[in-house]
Amino acid sequence: MHILALALSVFTLGQLSTASVLQPLLGRATTISSGCPANGPLSCSSSAEGTCCFEAPGGLVLQTQFWDTNPTTGPTNSWTIHGLWPDNCDGSFSENCDPSRDYTDIGTLLTQQNASSTLTFMNEFWKNLPSDGTDEEFWEHEWSTHGTCYSTLQVSCLPEGSPRAAEAVAFFQTVVGLFQTVPTFTWLENQGISPSTTETHTLASLVAAIKAESGFAPTFGCSGSTLNAIFYYFHLSGSVIDGEFVMIDAPESSTCPSSGIVYPPK
Repeated sequence: MHILALALSVFTLGQLSTASVLQPLLGRATTISSGCPANGPLSCSSSAEGTCCFEAPGGLVLQTQFWDTNPTTGPTNSWTIHGLWPDNCDGSFSENCDPSRDYTDIGTLLTQQNASSTLTFMNEFWKNLPSDGTDEEFWEHEWSTHGTCYSTLQVSCLPEGSPRAAEAVAFFQTVVGLFQTVPTFTWLENQGISPSTTETHTLASLVAAIKAESGFAPTFGCSGSTLNAIFYYFHLSGSVIDGEFVMIDAPESSTCPSSGIVYPPK
């Protein structure tokens, strides 16, 4: 389920005009090329239909991360990957867009298509809660639920002769690459905010800390008063395969209280 399926804030395109410079995805090395021109129009910049080089209708892209402490998942000094979600520009979203591409055995697909380094990273940083199933099941869910909804990841967008599921492999490579550009744990620590069993925080201070590092405000998620999720928002120029992501201020409200927020250690 989409965690932000709650009372989402309504926003206009005019509120999305203050964007960062284009963000290169450090460490991303996709196995295929989209063939899209550089510096194409940003998603959500018009009401045009989606193409292989213009992401629509899901042009508001969310890079979502977890901070799991009960039980602990992933490294103690890093948040973990949740996914990369293509929300529509008005805050609505679609899911499970192409059941014919509900690929399984993602790990094998990555290995077979020369993306074993991506798989190694995912094994450490893209973790499922044991009560929810295996990591593989989590990856399959994120692809089938969200990945199949990208207009720029349709099979017809792939280079001729691409192997089966090449668009899914590129999706996972991009998710990993984008995650590496938003190091939440390090950014918070740089601003004097570290996990603690006794210290509490205001929502404003958490947002300000990330904004000081990235230039933009994210959305935080809490379970009660316990911090457990963060959402970074982007527009996309070109394809998910190898396009450039532009960070924007969060257009949606946090689920955390205004004060008394606990950021517990793993």
